[in-house]
Amino acid sequence: MTVQEILRQCEDLYNDIDFAYVRDWKTRHGAGAIGYMPVYVPRELIRAAGMLPVGIMGAGDLLEIIKGDAYFQSYICHIPRSTIEMGVSNRLDCLDGMLFPAICDVIRNLSGMWKLLFPGKYAKYVDFPQNFDAELGGTFYRHELRGLLADFARISGREISNDDINEAIVLYNENRRVIRELYALRVERPHLVPTYEMYLILRASNILDVAEHTALMRDYLTATLREERPVRDNIRIVLTGAFCEQPPLGLIRALENSGCNIVDDDWMLGARYMPDDIPVTADAIGALTDAYLTGTVATASKYEEDGNKGAYLISQVTRSGADGVIFAAPSFCDPALLERPMQQEALKREKIPYTSFKYSEDTGQYQVIREQTGTFADAIKLWGDA
Repeated sequence: MTVQEILRQCEDLYNDIDFAYVRDWKTRHGAGAIGYMPVYVPRELIRAAGMLPVGIMGAGDLLEIIKGDAYFQSYICHIPRSTIEMGVSNRLDCLDGMLFPAICDVIRNLSGMWKLLFPGKYAKYVDFPQNFDAELGGTFYRHELRGLLADFARISGREISNDDINEAIVLYNENRRVIRELYALRVERPHLVPTYEMYLILRASNILDVAEHTALMRDYLTATLREERPVRDNIRIVLTGAFCEQPPLGLIRALENSGCNIVDDDWMLGARYMPDDIPVTADAIGALTDAYLTGTVATASKYEEDGNKGAYLISQVTRSGADGVIFAAPSFCDPALLERPMQQEALKREKIPYTSFKYSEDTGQYQVIREQTGTFADAIKLWGDA
């Protein structure tokens, strides 16, 4: 496959807010599908039950919000209204349940609204430990995972063995390894892996079966290495704050066209929440628990000890050789916007330049943001800071 053919497939998946792939997959496999909101859920358990995990990230600028605005106030982010709109317009009827991970109060409220609107469908608010001691947070999270496992066994109508979970872990480990290869290639030669393409490739992980997505990424890696692409005089940027509600594709293109090679980011963070392999053991639930306690990335929706805010961001800058940081957060995103001042202080201490803006998933005007990031890029090129 060529890069263009792969991107067309990914764009079709991105634009299909009726989830034709999910409906077809269910028909072919005679199995269920479980939707989940970002940032992270243990997809391995859904896959172990023989069901398809389906990432739901709103409808972006593809769906006009009419009924969804009636359920939430105007001073919160856009993604819950968009998700409700998809639900009440029957676009999510193909799902046998929904998971709402503990991201913020808005997603907690969305889970309650979902239970009221769709009482016949499985809906679960997934809590995660904020204490990372194995005896405390670990015990709690094991209990949560076993509860999910029992729910998925009931929905799928099959027992789920330790081997089933390990098989799913192996599949997702392979997926994570290819993602690491993609990100490493982008750090080394960002002109070969444009951010727009990287985003679409990762976004496909929301829909595709994990094995299909891994194969797609491998095809892209092979194809992009054959491409002849010009090296541009862009600065190298880490983008952070966009871990939940996603920006429209037009905004992603605008950032790159403004003179920024984005060499690390937190878009589609659920696919990269555990960057390392999870071991295959006789206690697969324990392995998933330990991986969450010790191996997950830092993000605004996850508790960090006082004084640690910004350390992970600085490590991203160092590892990727970035020239600066762009803070990009959805409007009214409490976790990202409350964390930003602490991260900015850490960057100031290290003399790392940064700029910031806010967006909505249906943002339609990019020129102001493009001019801002373009000025930021020019300042770094001319003077080494912003």
